[in-house]
Parts: sequence; structure tokens; C-alpha cells
Amino acid sequence: MDKAITISVLFTVLILIDIYIYQAIKTAFRNVNPKTKKYAVIFHWTIVGISSLLILLYNFAIPDLLPYSAKSSILVGLFIIYLSKLFGVIFLLIDDLKRLFTWLIKITARKPMPPEREGVKGKISRSEFLSKAALVSVALPAVTLGFGITSGAHNYRVRKRTIYFPNLPTAFDGIKIAQLSDIHMGSFFNKTAVKGGIDLLLQEKPDIAFFTGDLVNTEAKEVNDYVDIFSKIHAPLGVYSTLGNHDYGDYKSWPSPNAKKKNLQDLFEAHKALGWNLLLNEHRSIIVSGEEIALIGVENWGAGRFSKYGDLKKSHMGTEDTPFKILLSHDPSHWDAQVRQDFKDIDLTFSGHTHGFQFGIEIGDFKWSPSQYLYKQWADLYKEGQQYLYVNRGFGYIGYPGRVGILPEIAIIELRRGPAV
Repeated sequence: MDKAITISVLFTVLILIDIYIYQAIKTAFRNVNPKTKKYAVIFHWTIVGISSLLILLYNFAIPDLLPYSAKSSILVGLFIIYLSKLFGVIFLLIDDLKRLFTWLIKITARKPMPPEREGVKGKISRSEFLSKAALVSVALPAVTLGFGITSGAHNYRVRKRTIYFPNLPTAFDGIKIAQLSDIHMGSFFNKTAVKGGIDLLLQEKPDIAFFTGDLVNTEAKEVNDYVDIFSKIHAPLGVYSTLGNHDYGDYKSWPSPNAKKKNLQDLFEAHKALGWNLLLNEHRSIIVSGEEIALIGVENWGAGRFSKYGDLKKSHMGTEDTPFKILLSHDPSHWDAQVRQDFKDIDLTFSGHTHGFQFGIEIGDFKWSPSQYLYKQWADLYKEGQQYLYVNRGFGYIGYPGRVGILPEIAIIELRRGPAV
């Protein structure tokens, strides 16, 4: 009953928004061909009807008949529709506040106010102008977010950085590292485009490859359709991976604790099927020409609200005498909270997690995203003292199946021996 009441309230609010937008359509199209106005009204109420149906499906459909991917798509569609309409509502409120202000002056002055001039000889009234501006403001975010789905979701970018370390063993001078993060296989909708992204990585011919967590959204079975693509990732020194917050199945209601445990075991097997070496709070020695670096992989650990499974002390144990250390840790907040504080001998950390919010602006060295208000380190390379952190913008997406401004990434990091610059 509580759910029905909540949905009824939601419907009421959304219908009021739709009626508000309808008033703008009537005003904006009052001086155009009646047939054009009719089509605009039909289009508006058709979208309203489809939105209402989607809300009902999302909330009341039998779970087995509406899988996670479908529910996610519905939620994204509704988000785009009503976020766009809220932009329009802002312009309409300006007009209504103006009307209220005029009415208050009229009441206070006790004399009639001159009527608003209607459009004549190419001029339009203020109400008509604001109504048209409202409709344009509705269209802009819808078009932008739609473009982010059709173009930005798989518009992969290879981002290259070179980092110098005075303590890098000579045998590793010039080593090329490829990093992927946040694949979220359950969100993909274009297998051909995904394959193109992996082809870009392979063209770089990395010496070693890392994956820093969130292979799936929720369930290990999401991997099944993409094993043939991601298993092609090979490197002479191996492919190593770790887990992210989504990999543990924490965001799904499981029929039993054993079902959730089995899902995690299935995910471990999925990493094996891909040919990846999954590091679960442990480390590996990477040896070239008799020289060694330590690769440490910690399970998900962050300073925020996400579950903490990582044990860096355990992972680090046994690497004390290794001259150079690399850490794979999904959440970049781990760097400030623990790595830099207690493990100053970890030279380079690779993370992901933020996705760069899948929205923002990057022009040259300038970058902005809402992600920066949640994470101090949210994209690209950071340095504090003698320690470095690289935060990958992510290969996939979740929730909104697209990207605007912050594009999916394949990171190529070259390590060189020499003074830090």
C-alpha cells in the first residue's frame, strides 16, 4: 500500500509538470499553423503516456519479466525526459513570477496595469518568448544526453602519460602499462563498438595490463557475452585485475546469502576465463632480467560509504624489500586515506571508480566534472611527494548509458627511470 501511495504522489507531481509544459506549448504555438500546433500537442501527450507506462513497468513488473538491464534503461529514459522538462519549468516559473509581481503591483496600486503587448509585426509577447525559451531548454538537455548515448558511450580515448621514477629498476625502464577500469559489462549495448575499444588497447602493444575493478554491475553472468572480446587482452608480463564495489553483488537482493556467495565465486571464475590474474589482498613479483617490482592488489577499500573489503597491510606484507611497488586499488579515495599515510613506499597507484561522473568538460589541460566535488582525485595523474596516483575515467558506464564530455578511457602509462619531473 505504501508503494502505491508513493507512486500515486509521484504520478501527480509528474502530471503537474506535464500540464505546465503543455501550457508552454499552447502559448509558444498560438501564432503558428493549427496543424503544427496539433502535432506538437499530440507529440507531448504521447511522450507523457509512454513515460507513465514506463513508470508502471519499472515499479510493478514481475522481476523475472523485466531484467536489470531493462529496468536500468527505463530509469535512464525517465531521467532524461523529466530532467529536460525541469529545465523548461525554470523558464515558465520566471514568466509566472513576473505575472505574480504584476498582479501584486496592480492590487497595491488599485489601478489596472497595461496588458502585455501581443506579438505584432515580427514581435512576440514576453510570455510567448519565455514559453519558446522553455521548450528550447527542454530540447537541449534531451538532445545532449541522447548524443551522449549514441556517440559518447563508446567513443574510446587512448590517454598516454609518462612518469619518471629514480628508483625504478633498470630492467623496467620504458615499460608500457595498459589500464582499464569500470567495464560494467551488464550495461553494454553495442558489442561491435566494445570490440573496437579493445582493439585500440591491443594496438598499443603493452608490456603488462591492469584492470582496476567493477567488471560487472551486479551479477557474474554479465561477463558471459563478452569473454570472447576481453579474453583477447594479452601482455608479455601478464594481465592483472582486482575488484570494485559493484563486483561483490551488494546492490542486489539475493534469495539467500549462499546465492550471493556463489555469485562472487562465479566472478572469480570469470576472471580466470578471461585469462586475468585476480589479486585478492595479495601481491605478485614481476621479474625482468633478474630485477623485480612488486604488484599489489587490494580488494575494494575507500574512504566513503562503500563497503570495505580491502586489507592493504596484508597485501603489502612481504614486499618491504622490493625497490619499486605498484598498487591496484579501485577507489581513489584510498590513496589519501591510507596509502599516502601508512604506505609511503608504494610508488604508483592505479584506480578508477569515479567514471568522471560520465559528464563534464575536458579542453586541453582544463577539466571539470561534478565528480570533483565528491573526489579530490577523480581523473588522470596526481602526485604528492614521491607518490603518484592515476585515476582512470572508466571503460564502461552505469546508470546513464552514455558519456558527455568525459569519454571512456584506455590508459597507457610508460614508466621511465630518472628524476621525477
